[in-house]
Amino acid sequence: MRYHNITKADMLNGPGLRVVLWTSGCSHKCPACQNVITWDENDGLEFDDNAIEEIYHELDQDWCSGITLSGGDPLFLKNRKTIRDLVLNIKERYPNKTIWCYTGYTFEELLEQKENDSNLDDILHTIDVLLDGKFILKLASTKIHYVGSSNQRIIDVPKTLETGEIVLKIDNSKILEEEGQPCACRN
Repeated sequence: MRYHNITKADMLNGPGLRVVLWTSGCSHKCPACQNVITWDENDGLEFDDNAIEEIYHELDQDWCSGITLSGGDPLFLKNRKTIRDLVLNIKERYPNKTIWCYTGYTFEELLEQKENDSNLDDILHTIDVLLDGKFILKLASTKIHYVGSSNQRIIDVPKTLETGEIVLKIDNSKILEEEGQPCACRN
């Protein structure tokens, strides 16, 4: 796997101060994507032991709330084995830190894929929050929390897996109603 950046003390991609890993590789190629440079799976730096240690160094800090996986798409098919290993190690080493993961896939698409992908199954059973769905320019909003368009959801993964129904960690529908925009983020 390759990556573009590791952001430290980030306040924009999840609650609190976080470390963010910006992975390379994305098959969604959403029009108006803000991270076009991350689409090419061969671009960026090799994700190696030094990168892992850099992430651990940030997670060691008391002020760090956790890690957010972004990109590109951390759940791009060729990233999944490395992401699986990373999130399992982080959850074991830092059980009180949260793991948030952005993806262009919907949760429902991932549930279908996980039947044939043990890496994805492990990822979904390890992460805390999934921010799902492609960015859709005509549904874009600058007022909603952590996502760019109203179709994207911020899902509490453990509760969703437990109940079998989508449970939102953050519900942006009220903000969208005030903005006069329909919310496509509810199931």
